[in-house]
Amino acid sequence: MFTSNNATKASASVLMLLFVAGLLVGGLLMFYVNYQQVTNLNTRVDTLQATVSGLQGFQNVTYQEITILQNGTSLADLYADIRDSVVLIQGQTDNRGVQGSGFVYNFAGQSIILTNYHVVEGTTNLSVTFSDGKGYSATILGTDPYVDLAVLSINGARSEELNPVTIVSSSPLRVGEPVIAIGNPYGLVGSLTTGVVSATGRSIVEDTAGGFAIANVIQTSTPINPGNSGGLLLNSLGNVVGITTAIVSDSQGLGFAIPSNTILREIADLINTGTYRGHSYLGVTGTDMNYALAKQTNAPVTYGWKIVSVVRGGPCDGSIDVNDIIIGMNNQTIKNNDDLASYLEENTLPGQIIDLIVVRGTQTINIPVTLGTRPPPST
Repeated sequence: MFTSNNATKASASVLMLLFVAGLLVGGLLMFYVNYQQVTNLNTRVDTLQATVSGLQGFQNVTYQEITILQNGTSLADLYADIRDSVVLIQGQTDNRGVQGSGFVYNFAGQSIILTNYHVVEGTTNLSVTFSDGKGYSATILGTDPYVDLAVLSINGARSEELNPVTIVSSSPLRVGEPVIAIGNPYGLVGSLTTGVVSATGRSIVEDTAGGFAIANVIQTSTPINPGNSGGLLLNSLGNVVGITTAIVSDSQGLGFAIPSNTILREIADLINTGTYRGHSYLGVTGTDMNYALAKQTNAPVTYGWKIVSVVRGGPCDGSIDVNDIIIGMNNQTIKNNDDLASYLEENTLPGQIIDLIVVRGTQTINIPVTLGTRPPPST
């Protein structure tokens, strides 16, 4: 009996050892399998992360290309196409030399140079110099101080030497659209800068305009400096939408350009008659309304254009009073002088009858006015 029990115990011990060994081997096998799966999973995760990073890098590169390319044409290509159209304008006044920018345009088969009036005002010995260094004398064909615009003829240049630009309507321009300026800042010929349209429908006052506002001006963040005056403002297709004309001193990226609509409207008259007589005239001065002014004067509106003076014998004499507030014109809301000047410039002509909507005291009334023609800037 004792021997049999010992044998039984020995067999049980062996079985137990085998069971434990099986557990260990099975555990090792499971650990190995799990380890391989985890390793494979980590490898796949690493591969996926690398793929995602590659996609993100591709998207970034694509975005950069879109910002560099302008509707399929790079800025470098656009510049190469346009640079020969831009000229350096130089002249002499009584006491100093002047210089600015201009560009070639073809009107009805005639090649001309477009620039700012203030670039050529009072000058003699005018000349234009192209990007290849060839220079020619120039003659003033026509000017309009009210919009700071001048047209020059080129003396002696052959038509095949000239590269005219394309001018398109500025009406479709929207705030935020990219624009490009090319000119000669500080005499640095053929300089290109970029930015966006930061506002439209502005009005600015220049000394040459006799105190009248230049209307419907394009405001841009494109850097503009002395010498850029008269240069190109282009859209992303390389077409002219304006002429760079002015900056605000000590500003950060605040420049202005005469809209191309003004050029297209006036170019024929400037070439054929030397001037433009289509600027409508109300014969009043005023100031923009705002909340503080409305509260101070007990006015019922916080917007509009408040009349400060009425020119005796002018179009509004006898119908518009001092302190009247113009809030509409031909059913178009007038919020300020920008609105008023731009509407008059774009939509009216001298001799036309317009309907003014005026706040007088607590009443709102309609007053018809026959528009006049602006007197010369010197008056």
